[in-house]
Amino acid sequence: MEKGKGLVDLCIEAATACSESVDIWRRQRRTLERLPFQLADDLFRRLHSRRLLSPSILEIFQFCVNEVDLRGESCVDAEWMVYLSAFRYLHSLNIADCKNVNNFALWHLSGTYSFDGVLTQLEHLDLWGSEISNVGAATFEKFPMLRILNIAWTKVTRMPILSIACLNMSNCTIHSIVDGDNTATATLSKLIVTGAAFIDADQVLSILQLDCLKFLDISCSNIGSFNFLVNLRNLEHLNLRYSQITDGLMEQVASAGEKLRYLNLSNTKITSHALSVLVGCVPNLENISLSHTLVDDTSLLYISMASSLQLVDLSNTRIRGFVDSGRENSDKMLSLSALQNLTNLKSLNLEDTKVMDEALQPLSLLTELECLYLKSDFLTEISLHAIASLQKLRFLGFRGAVLTDYGLLSYRPPPLLCVFDLRGCWLLSANAISSFCKKYQQVQVRHAHVNNPFEDEIVSYGTSASFITTKVPMSRPRTVKSSNTSFVDERMKYSTEELLQLESSTGFSFMLKDLDLLPEILRK
Repeated sequence: MEKGKGLVDLCIEAATACSESVDIWRRQRRTLERLPFQLADDLFRRLHSRRLLSPSILEIFQFCVNEVDLRGESCVDAEWMVYLSAFRYLHSLNIADCKNVNNFALWHLSGTYSFDGVLTQLEHLDLWGSEISNVGAATFEKFPMLRILNIAWTKVTRMPILSIACLNMSNCTIHSIVDGDNTATATLSKLIVTGAAFIDADQVLSILQLDCLKFLDISCSNIGSFNFLVNLRNLEHLNLRYSQITDGLMEQVASAGEKLRYLNLSNTKITSHALSVLVGCVPNLENISLSHTLVDDTSLLYISMASSLQLVDLSNTRIRGFVDSGRENSDKMLSLSALQNLTNLKSLNLEDTKVMDEALQPLSLLTELECLYLKSDFLTEISLHAIASLQKLRFLGFRGAVLTDYGLLSYRPPPLLCVFDLRGCWLLSANAISSFCKKYQQVQVRHAHVNNPFEDEIVSYGTSASFITTKVPMSRPRTVKSSNTSFVDERMKYSTEELLQLESSTGFSFMLKDLDLLPEILRK
């Protein structure tokens, strides 16, 4: 027997080896109808992956399959819907991005042309990107158990009366989410309208009964008024990324903050003043993203007052790590020291900020930190050794820094470190990285000198995964303007003699208090 495969796996392998194998067992209809759901689902998936499914074969699975995933299949059309409509115990159907699924096909799926009650067990229906409109949406009422519905990137503008828990209408033009009695939305707990164009957003959202709503994603939408947030007392997840939220509209967000755990304000025009409005209004906030906003170091004081925070994303902001004390001839205060109040903080992102070595000193006291993202050409190995005391780190990003071979080889990573991202550290040699990898084999190093097939993946641990959806939502390709960004070789900053001096440098075992000992080359 092949190692790692059980008898059931081998049977499925043999049954789906080729079309001739399928023809042998497909005649045993009664036996197939008695297949356990889990086994039937596995067999169905294997047939699909090997391109052996056809409408005629669908018929033998109508009494034994729970889940069907045919996303992206251009061959799926009305004929397939006729057979799928007979799946008596079907709970989940994914026909997203099937270009031939239209209103006509959906009417066949709903059993409109038959006398039997079909798909009475269907709970999850994904029609993302299909060619349906309001005419097809009218058939949703035929599915009494429907709880999760995805009609993103369709032509649906109005929804019939449905008692569903999760609705995705992203990138739709929305006239009404419920066309009729608004009490039908009392069960709605998750609403996603990313990139949607509302005809009258305030009217559409204000008339909904959203007492149960816990998850709201209105990112990239054209919503300009947020008065409807006042009624969302049970909201836990709010995504306002790329929205029109401003400092003056933050009071509406604060009114819905009592139970809020996740707040994404990235790529908006808010400043640090917006966070002052949230003080005392978000006692349960765990994750906040302020990436690509106008917040500066004064925001850290307000952030530190949200004691439940576990993840903070401040990448691409105006954070410098210093604030002026307000007195003449006085030293600047280290603003990151305010984060010491966040005793539950597990993930901190400071990529593409203006922080320098000295400003990172307070991070050594964030003892619960598991993920730290740093990316700046202002940082040197002084910072790397300063954060060596963070024993719970599992991910450390130290990208684009001025890090020498000696600095890397003298660094002792914490025992739990899994990923060490050194991309952009151009001074490092292949030999030094190879030596480090051999010495600490449990650490996955990311650098141009390391052949890593997972280099482009986003890695996060612990609560930081909250900002990364477990299932990447599909999105239609959009026209992207060519970037004018030019990539500059960092070595151009230095002369040949200075580069040679850096590469052979062995004098970086400095204490943080001895910042003045930093070579003149690195203080440019």
